[in-house]
Amino acid sequence: MKLLNFTLIKLTICLVTGITLAHFAKLSVTLIAYTTIALTTLLSIYWFVLKSKIDRLPHFASLSYVCMIGIGAFSYTIQNEKLQPNHYTNLSVFKTDNTLTFKIKERLKSDNYNNKYIVSVIAFNSETASGQLLINIKKDSLDKVLSVDDVLVTSAQLQKIQQPLNPHQFNYSKYLELKQVYHQLYLNKTEIQLISTSKNTIYGYADVLRTTINSKLIKTGFKDAALSIMNALLLGQRQTIDKTTYTNYVNSGTIHILAVSGLHVGILLWILNFLFKPLLYFKYGNYIRPIMLITILWSFAVIAGLSPSVTRAVTMFSIISIAMHLKRPTNIYNTLVISAFFILLIKPTFLFEVGFQMSYLAVLGIVSVQPIIYKLWKPRFLVVDKLWQIFSVTLAAQAGVVPISLFYFHQFSGLFFVSNLVVIPFLGLILGFGLLVIALALLNILPNFIVASYSFIIDSLNAFIAWVAQFETFLLQDIPFTTLQVLCSYFIIISLVQIYKFRNFKWVAFSLIGIICFQGISFYNTYNTQNEAFIIFNKSRYSMIGHKYNAQLLLHHNLDNTKLRSDNVIKNYRVGETIDSVLTDSIKSFYQFRDSSILVIDSLGLYKNLSFKPTYILLRNSPKINLNRVIDSLQPLQIITDASNYKSYIKRWKATCKSKKIPFHQTNEKGAFIIK
Repeated sequence: MKLLNFTLIKLTICLVTGITLAHFAKLSVTLIAYTTIALTTLLSIYWFVLKSKIDRLPHFASLSYVCMIGIGAFSYTIQNEKLQPNHYTNLSVFKTDNTLTFKIKERLKSDNYNNKYIVSVIAFNSETASGQLLINIKKDSLDKVLSVDDVLVTSAQLQKIQQPLNPHQFNYSKYLELKQVYHQLYLNKTEIQLISTSKNTIYGYADVLRTTINSKLIKTGFKDAALSIMNALLLGQRQTIDKTTYTNYVNSGTIHILAVSGLHVGILLWILNFLFKPLLYFKYGNYIRPIMLITILWSFAVIAGLSPSVTRAVTMFSIISIAMHLKRPTNIYNTLVISAFFILLIKPTFLFEVGFQMSYLAVLGIVSVQPIIYKLWKPRFLVVDKLWQIFSVTLAAQAGVVPISLFYFHQFSGLFFVSNLVVIPFLGLILGFGLLVIALALLNILPNFIVASYSFIIDSLNAFIAWVAQFETFLLQDIPFTTLQVLCSYFIIISLVQIYKFRNFKWVAFSLIGIICFQGISFYNTYNTQNEAFIIFNKSRYSMIGHKYNAQLLLHHNLDNTKLRSDNVIKNYRVGETIDSVLTDSIKSFYQFRDSSILVIDSLGLYKNLSFKPTYILLRNSPKINLNRVIDSLQPLQIITDASNYKSYIKRWKATCKSKKIPFHQTNEKGAFIIK
């Protein structure tokens, strides 16, 4: 491939390789540091001594690439905040109740009970400290949410981020680890004291600006539904979008427009280029305009929260803007690589962010596949041609993101091309009109008819999205997709693009090999899940017991049908284990699985006069029993409790099992209980 002939692309691939190695291999910091320093020193000596012959020395290139792998690994490793001596996890003053001083760094989406924040630790038990925590503050309708840069103090016990408690469940603790968050706190409003509200970071000032904009928009008459979409599209904040609206955007295949990315930044750049075009008539206008463009773009990125996708987009368009005003030819692949190279050098953990991956893959899909699709048909009419352009861009972007989207989300909207044909023009109108609305609102001169018109546009967009989302037949859900299938899919897509460009047998052969490998992986995944298992799931306040036999799951539960249909525990298990069908039944008092017998004791507490001794006893629905007598009478090998029991009961049972020296498994602590 010709693209690999560009040195910067090769170096970026090596940088990514180094970051990936450091992430998965967990290499020693000292080893990485010394190795990288040694390689860099050797490379420098090699260059100074033999620079006149450098073009004829193939070993120089190889050494450069190895050195870049080391730099990637080193860059990833040194950004581990735990390596800092004053990180709170390295302090020897850990107590049951720790006095913490922290600063609000980021507001997260609230759940039903708590407002959530990422905070930076300032002091830990009177010692200067660093690090980040997840703070959960119980909701109080009378209190306002905290602002970025607010400084607070509390006394509480640190809790670890809970690991997944069910098979194939999303690992939230691992996700937060990438953000350098290792512990959390659960607090009431009365347990924290606000000691400062002053703003001293750019993120704090950006939060103030967002708050000001929102208060101005509320005063002018914007309702919650329109306001939440404006916050997502114009300010990069999705916390206030309600669950129904969010689900509609997901199911219609248009969720990407709610995350500020290259599409939004590209439209913004086009608008700004038009507005600042008169500057070119001035003496230094060719220098002033790009400076203003880049300043505004990065200001927008800060206001939008500097997410991986918006950082990528602004970096890329900043490079394009500079090249355009210097009248230098731009190659989109080089621009993409340059932006990725510098972003990953500064923030290597972005490589593992879903937004970062999908953002780059969407752009790569557009620049590689869109020209091919567009050339398939030449519309005669201008309007049809524009619609065809939008359709080809949408289809190409999907080609870039579908494999990885299936891997992360396990669903695909068959109507994405219909929804995007409408949504993308809508987006241009909303962004352009929205900037005017915000400017007028800040100046307190926003007329009511503009408020009504803009609200109507957003409401119409939401109504259209809801209409598309109702066609559930076209929404393919619960699609199993593994890492190997992702890699194979992209290999096939690249091969097909190369076939179009070069039309030679080599790439035809590669594409066929890719298809065969994909089928082989699919067969292997199916074969690998042909087994039997007995699972006691963890489900808060309910009981769920599953018997998996190959691709079938027999589920015993006490949920109602509505809750069961929307339950992610079973959905995740179905996808992860490639389950074709789920049969349901009520919970039994006894189960036999191979050589193991499982006795279920529920709230009735019935267990006497049994003709056998169970291998396991499952306690559910808080039975009022004397566990000592149960153990003495039945002599089970292990006691299991699910999440339908009172915590006080579980605590007492746990103590009993400890005194009896019998294993005790608590699903809401140790996770689902599985027999294979």
